[in-house]
Amino acid sequence: MKINKNKNGTKLTFEIAGRVDTSTAPQLESAIKEEISGVKELVFDMDKVEYISSAGLRVLLSSQKTMNNQGTMKLINVNDEIMEIFEVTGFTDILTIE
Repeated sequence: MKINKNKNGTKLTFEIAGRVDTSTAPQLESAIKEEISGVKELVFDMDKVEYISSAGLRVLLSSQKTMNNQGTMKLINVNDEIMEIFEVTGFTDILTIE
């Protein structure tokens, strides 16, 4: 998994590429925790995500809970395979997906 961070004022964007699974989710979680203080808008660009496991879903859910208290969070460029995982798990009801 590769993570590209872009912080512009209070907007933070993570471009994620590869697999978000048990071995890589802690890396993503750590990157988010380092940067999330003071962020009002959190964006995950999922264009190059190939797979997301329950560990990756947990990181997104944790991020959403944090952002509920300090701003907004959305996922963009979600491909069909990842969208299917979100639909089956009910995450389409929890997350803002554009």
